[in-house]
Amino acid sequence: MADSQLLKKDLFGEIRQLGAGEELRIVRDSSVASGWIRWLARRLLRREAGVLAALGDLDGVPHLMATEPDRLTRSFLPGTPMHHAKPRDPGYFDAAARLLRRLHALGMVHNDLAKEPNLLVRDDGSPAFIDFQLAWFAPRRGRLFRLLAYEDLRHLLKHKRSYCPQRLTQRELAILDNPSLPSRVYMSTLKPIYMFITRRLLGWEDREGAADRGDRS
Repeated sequence: MADSQLLKKDLFGEIRQLGAGEELRIVRDSSVASGWIRWLARRLLRREAGVLAALGDLDGVPHLMATEPDRLTRSFLPGTPMHHAKPRDPGYFDAAARLLRRLHALGMVHNDLAKEPNLLVRDDGSPAFIDFQLAWFAPRRGRLFRLLAYEDLRHLLKHKRSYCPQRLTQRELAILDNPSLPSRVYMSTLKPIYMFITRRLLGWEDREGAADRGDRS
């Protein structure tokens, strides 16, 4: 494939960067996912396509360009993943919190901000969020939505604690010390099962960047 660079390959398929210059774009391809899990890869791709379509032209997130049964094409966001950029400017986290509030106001929770590669530091120092496979669009923003939105914020604050701890407010420290009930249940019951299946049985890790800061709840 001409002008193609493989960015990531896992059980759910490949992510490639295509084109050059102003024509750069990102393609998620689920057709090469492991056969027994391809149905889930396609479902996650459809979920991401729906989320990006709902977000429209919101600055700081990718824009949907095209979608097919097994492929999703989105705009390229120039920037450096958080675990490489290691942002120390509190302004970055203030702007990221504003972007997150905007996302929530539109009825969207990201659900995967714990992973540092999903947060970018753009060339102008501003934040961007990518990888919306697990995001959820819930315009009514009910109780479950509010709990998940709270966890989005907690994950962002954990990154702030890693790179800019001296600028955490008392309210932010209180949020960090009080995970939601679903988070506590997941950490104590489902996460050990998930870790066993993905690491021991499948030999797969999706933790790029986590080793750079440790893994605190």
